[in-house]
Amino acid sequence: MQDFIKIHPDDKVAVALKPLAVKSSISLDGREITLKENIPQGHKFAVQDIDEGEQVIKYGAPIGIAKCGIKEGGWVHTHNMKTGLGELLEYTYEPAASKAVPQTKETHFFQGFRRRNGKVGIRNEIWIIPTVGCVNNVAAAIERKAQKYLSGSVDAIAAFPHPYGCSQMGEDQENTRRILADLIGHPNAGGVLVLGLGCENSNIDVLKEYIGDYDPDRVKFLVSQEAEDEIEDGLEIVKELAAYASQCKRTPIPCSELVIGMKCGGSDGLSGITANPAVGVFSDLLAAQGGTTILTEVPEMFGAETLLMNRCENEALFEKTVALINDFKNYFKSHDQTIYENPSPGNKKGGISTLEDKSLGCTQKSGSAPVRGVLAYGEKAKGKGLHLLSAPGNDLVASTALAASGAHMVLFTTGRGTPFASPVPTVKISSNSSLYDHKRNWIDFDCGVIAEGKSVIELGEELFRYVLLAASGKKVKSEEAGFHDMAIFKQGVTL
Repeated sequence: MQDFIKIHPDDKVAVALKPLAVKSSISLDGREITLKENIPQGHKFAVQDIDEGEQVIKYGAPIGIAKCGIKEGGWVHTHNMKTGLGELLEYTYEPAASKAVPQTKETHFFQGFRRRNGKVGIRNEIWIIPTVGCVNNVAAAIERKAQKYLSGSVDAIAAFPHPYGCSQMGEDQENTRRILADLIGHPNAGGVLVLGLGCENSNIDVLKEYIGDYDPDRVKFLVSQEAEDEIEDGLEIVKELAAYASQCKRTPIPCSELVIGMKCGGSDGLSGITANPAVGVFSDLLAAQGGTTILTEVPEMFGAETLLMNRCENEALFEKTVALINDFKNYFKSHDQTIYENPSPGNKKGGISTLEDKSLGCTQKSGSAPVRGVLAYGEKAKGKGLHLLSAPGNDLVASTALAASGAHMVLFTTGRGTPFASPVPTVKISSNSSLYDHKRNWIDFDCGVIAEGKSVIELGEELFRYVLLAASGKKVKSEEAGFHDMAIFKQGVTL
């Protein structure tokens, strides 16, 4: 196992792959460096003297500015470096020689569900979706009592409570309606009960305009104020939906129809070295099959955004990416909040010092393929290849946004661990093996072995095979625990 890694030849820091003791001697680039402090796993140390005000380089790019002089072998972290980012920036399209992902000759398949409208799902679940938070407890009661209707190919019966659907205005209300409509149409659901109250702003009649055409055998509605016993009526509807969905069977589906969301949370200093690059390899492999991947959490692109902008397939996509970034910065400014509040305390404890440090690691999940789509919040992916999606960094909100945009599954990399789920299978991928060993009830896939010498390419290929298994019905850890979560991006006032 390597003790440390210098990621790029131009880097002024290296990263400890395991805890390194003070006075340890490090052999690098034909010379010896003596560590001046203990360096925790995932943290950085200087491989040369860095002057006050000088850029700190990692991943071959600036991750911040030295607040004071840092000696060779010294620990580099929040105590002696700061962000170098500005606010709204001017950007110029400078197309990079991003790899054109070759189409592979061998077509890979997974076992999925083909719906009547031609869409494909990787699960056959019954979803109970409230139109408004007032009926959350009703939805939860129906979910509990309806478990007796699980049969045949039905994977789960789950309710998705949320606090919205009324007392909202403008774009905030539109967001709620779009996300609910997107989830109602999601092909992972073999049947959907849309549960309304009756007097809410986003009532069923209003929501139907957003849903559009639907299969009445698959989507059914219940207005609680019109029912004598809404729980009993809801149970009868779920019984009908389960009987209908249980007839659906898995069939071979080419990977070109697979849509995978990519997200990270609770990152550490190894995330950008192990888990995120492995997901990037996966993303390129799926693109080579003609499939679709979606990268989100815009605030964690700040500092690495030009790398994505210059991979845009054309200038129109570049301009949409510029708007994606600046619109989110203006969102922060409009609420008088600091744009560069990231990283979180857990990120810092794991070795991430600045937002640039976090973003340059985060965007590794995008692989090397060209950017072929840029999506607004709540917009569904229609094309193939790599897409960027407007959504915040919050784990539940961003993962729900990925599902609403059509992701069948979310790949979630983490260095700290989390048990949360989303509306779709959420694969937890650890950046370090100690997390995997400690939280096997949370973590599905370990990329910490990269720090022990396994290649990123090999792990990316292994992850590709794992995703096909999960898409074919293998339950991930959060599903085994019975977890289903959703969260909508709240942006406006509450009446």
